Amino acid sequence: MRLLTRKEELIMLAVFQLENKASLVKIRKFLNRYTKKTWSPGNVYVPLDALTRKKYLDFSVGEPTPRRGGKAKKYYRLTGKGMKALEELRKVQELFWAGVFEPATKE
Repeated sequence: MRLLTRKEELIMLAVFQLENKASLVKIRKFLNRYTKKTWSPGNVYVPLDALTRKKYLDFSVGEPTPRRGGKAKKYYRLTGKGMKALEELRKVQELFWAGVFEPATKE
């Protein structure tokens, strides 16, 4: 099992939360808002590209923006493989967090 990095995890969770509106700009705004950190376009795009190549994310291309020379936006979504990776990571984290706030028992 390949574990996700924290950055990959947060980006994939943002994509999941944004559903069909998960463009680069919306993902950055979501991450900035909830992490209280400033995410540069590169800090989001590079992992998005890697996650897409690993088939954890897929994308569709929307219509170009109406202004002259406007670019079409990419909209990202989780794949089944991506959802499975998030679920596996959550299970591992739950195992590690188990007992953190309780006294340890000796075995």
